[in-house]
Amino acid sequence: MTKRPTSFLTRRNFNKSLATGVGLAATGFASSAFADDEIIEEDEVSATVKRNISSFTAKDWRPYFSNRRRGVILVDTTSRALHYWSEDGETYKLFPTSVPVTPELTKLGRTQIVRKQVGPEWRPTPNMKIRNPEWPDYIGPGEDNPLGTHALYLSWKYYRIHGTNDTRKIGRRSSNGCIGLYNQHISELFELAKVGTQVLLI
Repeated sequence: MTKRPTSFLTRRNFNKSLATGVGLAATGFASSAFADDEIIEEDEVSATVKRNISSFTAKDWRPYFSNRRRGVILVDTTSRALHYWSEDGETYKLFPTSVPVTPELTKLGRTQIVRKQVGPEWRPTPNMKIRNPEWPDYIGPGEDNPLGTHALYLSWKYYRIHGTNDTRKIGRRSSNGCIGLYNQHISELFELAKVGTQVLLI
């Protein structure tokens, strides 16, 4: 029986490497080169994460938005939490999230939801393929998909609020820009949010 080379990429190995940042150190790229990608880098549970529990509290929408037209989403990258308020003010939701690996990779500011997708497809960005040509060009919907079960696409290219099949990512610095939620939470937010929902990352 022929032994597979250690560099052979299976979907299982791909997902493991995506979740742990395998290969990033070998590329020699600075972290700032990854701003438009969704590379994952594992962050050990630390005192910072533990302290985050105390900052996971409800907020008021009014300091951040002038109105709730089509609903509003506030992503607090410091407390690693996503807040949603419905347009009529009757619904408020608070979800834990994953956040980008470093402040330099964190895109802050105002955007909006431009597309919603159940069972999103995943494709690496051009920069990802340059660094990791062995990675697949496409992963369809399912348990291997890095975007989980649902995705809310933002007006910023390559940026999304999406689910994850790797629950270790939530509450950690684990993305290069996208905001991740547990699959059960993104499915709930997906039903509430609309195309045109206002989004603010702080």
